[in-house]
Amino acid sequence: MEHRLLGDSGLAVSALALGTMVFGEGKARSASPEESARIVDRFLEAGGTHIDTADVYAGGRSEEIVGRALRGRRDRVVLATKVRHRTGDGPNDTGLSRRHLRMAVEASLRRLETEWIDLLYLHAWDPLTPIEETLEALDDLVRAGTVHYVGISNFSAWQAMKAIGVADASGLARPVAGQYQYSLLVRDIEWEFAGLFAHEGVGIVPWGPLAGGFLTGKYRRGERPTEGRIATQPDQDEEAWHRRATERNWAVVDEVVAVAAEVGATPSAVALAWLLSRPAVSSVVIGARTIEQLDDDLAAAGLSLEEAHLERLERVSAPEAPYPYRFQQVYGGRAL
Repeated sequence: MEHRLLGDSGLAVSALALGTMVFGEGKARSASPEESARIVDRFLEAGGTHIDTADVYAGGRSEEIVGRALRGRRDRVVLATKVRHRTGDGPNDTGLSRRHLRMAVEASLRRLETEWIDLLYLHAWDPLTPIEETLEALDDLVRAGTVHYVGISNFSAWQAMKAIGVADASGLARPVAGQYQYSLLVRDIEWEFAGLFAHEGVGIVPWGPLAGGFLTGKYRRGERPTEGRIATQPDQDEEAWHRRATERNWAVVDEVVAVAAEVGATPSAVALAWLLSRPAVSSVVIGARTIEQLDDDLAAAGLSLEEAHLERLERVSAPEAPYPYRFQQVYGGRAL
């Protein structure tokens, strides 16, 4: 599997990262501990080295399962986890305060059965804690060797830039990765984050690359599913059915299926290969609850789409530019 540097850092990560949100959830969509261990084995056998989890996935069970699965081979993996969301009932059991950061990281280390975390994401912005406090606490963890690199996730563009600016101005560890929803169906981050992260040397690590399974081609117009992840999401969720089943999205799926037939690949592999071709993308998080799903996704690692195919996918999925980007497209150019 191809390896890429994570942003402007010196850390090499596999182009595909194994997402573990469904490990140990105890729901119909989840992977059992036994199946999860087999998925980790298969991912490593395929050359994958980047594994992604979070302290709140399955109430911490995801980290426990990953920790057990990596016994004896921890050094082979770039292990990422996240901190921010509630892990207890107390008023300090959430957020990005120095106290919660340290306690949450210590708990993650125990569950992951490791002495260090390669990449620690701030899972979301904390409006109550000064970003200076958060970054200073992270820098302490980096200097102690407990955390190697810092990432951000779900920040708005101004929040991301403030974190980067404060880190640079104060000589603190700066974010090298940004984990955001990104796919052929959800290209919103291109308006702000693609340029921002490319300019600042932050690697994009997309989650939801198959849009909750929508880009696999298994769904049909007018047939709302009754089972699976996308069928169970509440209407306000990012992956809710009403956000997916639009005419624009169906047109994208049709084109993905057509390209897949032409190149002899699965729709999943085509959708992932398109994402891997995007500027500033370092590693794409794939999620699987079965070995079969994982193998389908892993096929993208060896698929290189021709420029004509990339252009077709780009054209059919291009989102309408909001202001001020419409204005910039028309009037923002300059030539000497």
